[in-house]
Amino acid sequence: MYQGLIHRYKNFLDLPEHTKIISLNEGNTPLIPMPRLSKELGCEIYIKFEGLNPTGSFKDRGMTAAISEAVGRGAETVICASTGNTAASAAAYAARAGLRSIVLIPEGKVAVGKLAGAIAYGAQVIQIQGSFDDALSLVVEITQKTPIALVNSINPFRIEGQKTAAFEICDDLNAAPDWLCLPVGNAGNITSYWAGFKQYQKGLPRLLGVQAVGSAPLVFGHTFEKPETIATAIRIGKPARGEQALEAASESKGKIIAVSDEEILSAQKILAGEGVWVEPASAAGVAGLIAESTKSQFEAKGKRVVVVCTGHGMKDPAIITESFQSPKIIPASYESLAEVIFSK
Repeated sequence: MYQGLIHRYKNFLDLPEHTKIISLNEGNTPLIPMPRLSKELGCEIYIKFEGLNPTGSFKDRGMTAAISEAVGRGAETVICASTGNTAASAAAYAARAGLRSIVLIPEGKVAVGKLAGAIAYGAQVIQIQGSFDDALSLVVEITQKTPIALVNSINPFRIEGQKTAAFEICDDLNAAPDWLCLPVGNAGNITSYWAGFKQYQKGLPRLLGVQAVGSAPLVFGHTFEKPETIATAIRIGKPARGEQALEAASESKGKIIAVSDEEILSAQKILAGEGVWVEPASAAGVAGLIAESTKSQFEAKGKRVVVVCTGHGMKDPAIITESFQSPKIIPASYESLAEVIFSK
């Protein structure tokens, strides 16, 4: 019986002896082929759908490791700064372990679906008048001065857990893909994947990291004091692992690019059109791949490409519901139904 990623890959994870495994059977997410998009772009595309983790995002991979280590050393409270997905994940794993959890979020900048998750799992949610980066600075300071455990991606055990997604991709394909495309926010994920591929020794992909134009410090070379994008999960102006992300992209002979919100929303619709509903930020990898495909020298053409979709669409449904027109109301009769269905 599958028991979670720490059990599956414990020989590849650098976790302390005191670690006490706290798991929700995370990981083992599907690699979904995308035949129509593959045909359109001229490459073999798969979606690594991380939205099917227990709390609906890839964050569960790192969180099982971070919480397991914290429990093993006797921590009683954990804290994180979050744009949403980390908050829900930290709260869930803390609840599983019987720990108190505290999450700091930027005021008015977190999708309702993610905030609801943190609240449901029993976290103490605190909004601050500032950005995610301000929130992260605060949680770092308080964990340096108190016994509270930090579980953001700057926690090295988060990277240990998150790199297992690279292992799974290699296991499913029997080798690394030619390209790996994924969103880049705080940059822990791209750092983790690269570490995982290097360690697993089944080939190295080229990395295509994708940021939103309004929140692209790694593309434009400066911090964004007030990052803005519809993709809330990557609305981060000063990535904690930015240097490592740039190193990973360079070392892989890949790149980090920026796409517009319009391109991200278009990619979200394309994914849904093949049955995969993701939150806006999760569509950034596909948006970046499509943007690259318009160039005369499309380097992924004819190659095997894995696109990481980091969170489920239920995480941030507002973009869909706000633009949705109420369904037409008809009388409960066959004639009325047939008229609506078959009218031109």
